[in-house]
Amino acid sequence: MFRQRITNHNDRHRVCTLTLAVTAALVLVLVPAAVEAQRDDYSGPPINYMKAEVNDPVAKLARRVETGKVELPYDERQGYLPAVLKALDIPVSSQTLVFSKTSMQRSRISPRRPRAIYFNDDVYVGFVQNGGVIEFAATDAKQGATFYTLEQSPDTKPEFVRDRGQCLTCHSSSRTQNVPGYLIRSVFPNASGMPEFGSGTFTTDHASPLKERWGGWYVTGTHGDMRHMGNAIFKKREGELDRETHANLKSLDDLVSTASYPSPHSDIVALMVMEHQTQMHNAIAWANYETRRAIHQSEIMNEALDRPKEHLSESSQRRIDRAADRVFEYLLMCDEFTLTSPVQGTSCFAEEFQRRGVRDSQGRSLRDFDLEIRMFRYPCSYLIYSDAFDGLPEQVRSLVLVKLKAILTGRVGSDDYRHLSPIDRKNILEILNETKPAFTAT
Repeated sequence: MFRQRITNHNDRHRVCTLTLAVTAALVLVLVPAAVEAQRDDYSGPPINYMKAEVNDPVAKLARRVETGKVELPYDERQGYLPAVLKALDIPVSSQTLVFSKTSMQRSRISPRRPRAIYFNDDVYVGFVQNGGVIEFAATDAKQGATFYTLEQSPDTKPEFVRDRGQCLTCHSSSRTQNVPGYLIRSVFPNASGMPEFGSGTFTTDHASPLKERWGGWYVTGTHGDMRHMGNAIFKKREGELDRETHANLKSLDDLVSTASYPSPHSDIVALMVMEHQTQMHNAIAWANYETRRAIHQSEIMNEALDRPKEHLSESSQRRIDRAADRVFEYLLMCDEFTLTSPVQGTSCFAEEFQRRGVRDSQGRSLRDFDLEIRMFRYPCSYLIYSDAFDGLPEQVRSLVLVKLKAILTGRVGSDDYRHLSPIDRKNILEILNETKPAFTAT
């Protein structure tokens, strides 16, 4: 059984191997007591993060491989990478390249040999040239981010090994909204790829100024007069990062050989989408955990006070309301950074991403890009269609949808949503009414 195998994996796989599957840096020194306190917040009831069965896409694929329903052919150059991308329906065009030494396999990562990240709506895959393993982070509808490795060896049957907690030393902190989650970091990398932590780091999402993004990453694409931190080495003696020389880069040929990767790109649009998606996933997971904790606390108090089991205390209701607000604000992309120049990628990522969208009768989708003044034409996250969103406890999911409809219909006004014009609200409302039955039913 898959679950038994992941429980009895070798100790050498116990280290976090997706330490920044979607991140460009990590803090190397942590306070053990603080880390343990974070873990304890969800290791027991009602979350049971380490023990609960998961049904994320990687877990499902692992079971199919284990039973022989799926075979993963081994490629001489890239190992199991082409096979798992195909099996998990992850587009090659999603490739981004990070050259900072920030994962378990950091000795094999450098500006000459960057680490590649691939993703779809639910899964992130990390690939290192000549690496010992492929790294995975997958979103379970109930438990959130779950981490795995797959040994890059043609001599043994492919086996996905689930991490048993070591990844959480980096992938559970305020940077991931205090749940097992994802993050993208921007650092000041030196010539070897090591981050100069003393110079600062940034955790990035759709609200981050472009000038703080992608330190330690390669970036292909045009962005006009805006500047970012990508494609550059930090010269500590000079105390500066050259944001100008490799701006608006359409090819990486002058910086690094991409012959060993499935794609020659590290697409700027893919990076922007991944930044939004990681923290949107974290907000959903936090709301899931917080609601389950609030309900669990109420049930304990109800039993002690001889109240009906379903009774929710006022404090529990407030916690659920706050959780709904966090999801709601990320869904509507509040505080999104305003683009001052058009953005265009170099790969077919944008076209493939949009093609996957659920469309209304007018052909509109929440996956349609703007890329002139903001990321999406209709600023409401496409992850509203995700299994993670639908897997939210009913108490918080229905509340998010009620709040969303109130803003879109104009029943509730707030300066926090002034980035949504009347036509924006009308378009999003019409799209959701046609494509999201749960929203229509609220």
